[in-house]
Amino acid sequence: MMTIDLRDPVVLQVLWQRLISVTNEQAAALIRTAFTPIVRDAEDLSAAVFDRYGQMIAQSVTGTPGHINSMATGMKHFLDAYPQETLSPGDVLITNDPWFTSGHLHDLTIATPVFRDATLVGFFANTCHALDIGGRPFSADANDVYEEGLYIPIMKLYERGEPNETMFKIFQSNVRAPGLVLGDVHAQVACNDVGARSLVRLMEEFRLDTLDTLSTTIIRRSEEAMRRAIAAVPDGEYRSETRADGFDQPIHIHTRVVVAGDGVTVDYTGTSPRNRMGINVPLNYTQAYTTFAIKAAISPEVPNNHGSFLPVQVVAPRGCILNAQPPAPVAARAVVGHFLPGTIFRALGAELGERAMAAGADSVCLITVHGEAAQGDFTYTFFCLGGMGARASKDGLSTTGFPSGVAGTAAEVTENLAPVLVHRRELNGDSGGPGRYRGGLGQTIDLGVRTGRAYGLAATADRTRFPAEGVAGGCPGAPARTALDTGQVLDLKGTQQVPSDRRVVMQLAGGGGFGHPFQRDARAVLRDVLNGYVSLDAARDDYGVVIRRLATADEPVLLIEDFELDEAATAALRGTARPRCGGEARGTRNPGMS
Repeated sequence: MMTIDLRDPVVLQVLWQRLISVTNEQAAALIRTAFTPIVRDAEDLSAAVFDRYGQMIAQSVTGTPGHINSMATGMKHFLDAYPQETLSPGDVLITNDPWFTSGHLHDLTIATPVFRDATLVGFFANTCHALDIGGRPFSADANDVYEEGLYIPIMKLYERGEPNETMFKIFQSNVRAPGLVLGDVHAQVACNDVGARSLVRLMEEFRLDTLDTLSTTIIRRSEEAMRRAIAAVPDGEYRSETRADGFDQPIHIHTRVVVAGDGVTVDYTGTSPRNRMGINVPLNYTQAYTTFAIKAAISPEVPNNHGSFLPVQVVAPRGCILNAQPPAPVAARAVVGHFLPGTIFRALGAELGERAMAAGADSVCLITVHGEAAQGDFTYTFFCLGGMGARASKDGLSTTGFPSGVAGTAAEVTENLAPVLVHRRELNGDSGGPGRYRGGLGQTIDLGVRTGRAYGLAATADRTRFPAEGVAGGCPGAPARTALDTGQVLDLKGTQQVPSDRRVVMQLAGGGGFGHPFQRDARAVLRDVLNGYVSLDAARDDYGVVIRRLATADEPVLLIEDFELDEAATAALRGTARPRCGGEARGTRNPGMS
């Protein structure tokens, strides 16, 4: 066959872009054929292509780090269970082992070997969150992983094109919504097949008999680029710490980032031990969000693949909450795991320049509603999101899924697919932490059911006790809160039994501010007031900006001319007063570590 010269940058770029296109096609097929909104709308998924040794070469643009990076490191377990010589065309592998792939049983990873002329050339794999996996309804309530659902070891879901009927029957009998769950499983299988066919066409077009040389070149160049970026950060130890709510006791996360030459080690020694409830994090999930954070902080333009992981080492003592051992409950591992990128950003602090960031809501809010309806039992899961922390030169994004990357689900979709009513969904004014750059706003979700019967609800989110910290004099965001419409406060993570005539009102956390609030442009505060992001009282008390409302109290629509910025009063107030809020970053650096 003709030899492709991968030293030619044009040839290499064409092949690289074609690989990205193939993985995007794989992901698009998954999204378009999925049965559940958690995949189709929220895009809680990943899709990627691997070489025959299980090394990730490229991923789709769509994908959440907890899936993609843990899947990338997890492929070695598939090959340990099924070495290359045991695989045949038509085979499809599956697992949801939390310690091999994505950290909890609800994430199903499906891997498909790709053959060209009967020779194994690579793999396509994807991970998706299943609507249900049996066991307890999704929550942090379990005491061990066995309570959390069906545990699937690495096995063949298809063998030489024939389905494993026993496995499909086990699915059918153990999950609450078998049609929807199996619909997504079939979509996962189909999208890998779409990717495999496109990859084979690509290889035929460029007369490639293997991917080995292409994979080696891409991975080597990615590693080299990542090492150059790390080497540009001054050697030293960079530290931060933060607290999450936990259950009985707060969770302490200690982060030490050690930069030495062209490598970096992230050490979580000192972090809280394993928790009795299901917020524990397997090491592979800790590694996933750590490697994501280092790349996003230091060199976001480097491709995310096996090469970009190699310069990053992760240390989490065995038995701590970030390296929990089986059979620890792990269903809500994102509650703690999503804190890790923020701690790394705050540890590196000023070294990141404009990429520096205050704390955000961090953990995504995954809401599960279940109960009885006239047509039978139902269960439904969807995402809601709090605010991002402010950046060093920009406001934080409101209701945005960082670091997860997942999207919220539209109220109309939820109400169409489940007997759930979303009575109100709106941004929380004054929830973004004040600062020179304001933290992103959280949101309020007011929901109930239309079944006329009691229902269960679990919402796995955090920051009810420890708001998102501000940075460089910025102030914390507003904390999260969950209550009945009567005002009775509820535990945000445990399953709640709710009377049929009651609604649940969830207020998600806002992001922290960056820089001193009195340094914020007064006209930016005026725009925030006009948009409903900041109240008149908060403009005065938090930002030292005096704005007078000219419109009458009963005016339903407010325009910019309905407010007046009193520049003289603002200057006087900022010269004598202090913001009512406070908060400083806890990140430090000890330069010159040898």
